[in-house]
Amino acid sequence: LDECLKGKEIKHETCFDLPGESAQYFEVTYSPYYDSDGSITHAIVVFHNITERKMAERELERSYQRLRETFNETVYALSAFVEMRDPYTAGHQNRVAKIAKAIAEEMGLPEDCTEGIWVASLIHDIGKIGVPSDILTKPGRLTKAEFELIKEHPQTGYEILKQIEFPWPIAEIVYQHHEKIDGSGYPQGLKGENILLESRIIGVADVVEAMSSHRPYREALGLSAALEEIKKNKNILYDAKVVDACLKIFLEKGFELN
Repeated sequence: LDECLKGKEIKHETCFDLPGESAQYFEVTYSPYYDSDGSITHAIVVFHNITERKMAERELERSYQRLRETFNETVYALSAFVEMRDPYTAGHQNRVAKIAKAIAEEMGLPEDCTEGIWVASLIHDIGKIGVPSDILTKPGRLTKAEFELIKEHPQTGYEILKQIEFPWPIAEIVYQHHEKIDGSGYPQGLKGENILLESRIIGVADVVEAMSSHRPYREALGLSAALEEIKKNKNILYDAKVVDACLKIFLEKGFELN
């Protein structure tokens, strides 16, 4: 009221517990009243009951939270389905998601972008649904023909995901996660900035997790070897800023793969 009498118009929301009623929400406006001489003589205070609007907003928020929960459960179900077919890499997508998210946060990317990277990481290998299980779990080295089948999984993942309306370009991110800065990646042979930043981040996280973990055809190479790989090929195969952020979270900030 004192501020209003100094000439400021003030609007805010408040809640009152009125006798015999549930909590009532009001929008309150304080307006200074000027006389013919331009002097403020008093304040006009208007209360507008907005209880119905507030209740509708709360219900909308609850509906949104339920939708988010369903969305997250669906993404985790898709991720789990892929890994059921490839038990040797169980947990791979989840670990890649954790690394990719930490890299994105270290790079200072917006929260919404980081969330999109998290979601895309969780299902980045969904295209492996189209790869025969005996190839996915083969204990020896793959033949050239078998590797060509493996290389189809980004395209297959794109075809699966492109019909789903995500808040982010998930299908494109998955499609590009094996592209390399120098154009030597697959399936499109994209170069540098033509590769989505989200895909460049997931690509680095994917390499670090894969080299650090056991595979049917080899023992785990270890984190040191993985970090040396991305460092050696920084700005050749892997985005320089992404590599720097990845090295920092592991070597300076103590990030650990669980």
